[in-house]
Amino acid sequence: MTDQQITSSASPRTALVTGATRGIGRAVAEDLARDRVVFVGGRRSADVERVRSELEGLGPGTRPFVAELTDDAAVKTAWAPLANEFPGLNVVVHSAGIAPMARVEEATREQWREIFEVNVFSVAQLTRLVLPQLRVAGGDVVAINSGSGFTAGPASLLYSGTKFALRAFTNALREEERENGVRVSSVHPGRVATDMQEELHAYLDKEYRAEEWIQPTQIAAAVRLVVDAEPTAQVEVITVRPSGTH
Repeated sequence: MTDQQITSSASPRTALVTGATRGIGRAVAEDLARDRVVFVGGRRSADVERVRSELEGLGPGTRPFVAELTDDAAVKTAWAPLANEFPGLNVVVHSAGIAPMARVEEATREQWREIFEVNVFSVAQLTRLVLPQLRVAGGDVVAINSGSGFTAGPASLLYSGTKFALRAFTNALREEERENGVRVSSVHPGRVATDMQEELHAYLDKEYRAEEWIQPTQIAAAVRLVVDAEPTAQVEVITVRPSGTH
């Protein structure tokens, strides 16, 4: 698939969404594609191109951002043509992540390293890479965190540990970038109807019914609230919980 035609002669607003090929990231990419050029982030080119095809004609266009986020060289290679084409970046949404389940007695050093590499270190390094373009545009950094960024339960120590760390990262970045005009927001969903949630239910040997949980489109709506806030306002933290007893 060739790059879609950018429909406006003026510099279009842009959004980089990681983990955009499934779940929350996919819903966020679709919502932002209505009025922004979306850089569709994913590990596999085929998945990225599938999403780009699905979004074609929805808004001003898309671009591919194909990279393994734990590979700094691959991330720089994927980012270089986008940075050259677009002087500023209006939004980066960090949605990529993994959620292995393990109890304290089970968790290995390798598991700790892997999940922190994906959920924390990659977020920090990608943000560092795109900060110059974010500063040019007065852009937004949006981290898709979790309710697990506030509390931890049985077998969730790996995931919760990274989400606590991600909350610390966004808190620090927010204060550092105030003077540069970059806004930083943390979105904390409760349980969302995604394949990750289905895997969690399987691990806990519980029945999974997608209709009982928050839909990814509702998290996309929360991101939309963040990025559409007036320049004089900053939505720093949003928590979205299921409305029932789940």
